[in-house]
Amino acid sequence: KSGNRGKQACEKLEAAGVHVVNVEGGTQAWEAAGLPVVRGKKAMSLERQVRIAAGAIVLTGVLPSLYNEHFIWLSGFVGAGLMFAGITDTCAMGMLIAKMPWNQCETGSCSTK
Repeated sequence: KSGNRGKQACEKLEAAGVHVVNVEGGTQAWEAAGLPVVRGKKAMSLERQVRIAAGAIVLTGVLPSLYNEHFIWLSGFVGAGLMFAGITDTCAMGMLIAKMPWNQCETGSCSTK
């Protein structure tokens, strides 16, 4: 909201020879002026996807364990993975989910093509 990121982005783009305009007040000011804004589809955050996946795997382990106690190991595996992720600040599940097709961006603001 201070404009620092926009200013830094403009400086980098101008250094690369790209003509840019930095709107004072950013997107909020642009919208407030009644000017058009095209927004892409809002994606679910990676953190949220990881929480959903971890919860689903835990539930998948707990419910069948009512019939066969060995299924509880599935939930234990997820718990151990979450502890490891917290201790090491890495998340294998997050890295895997990030590679899924719905998390890939081919066009729009995050495109490098």
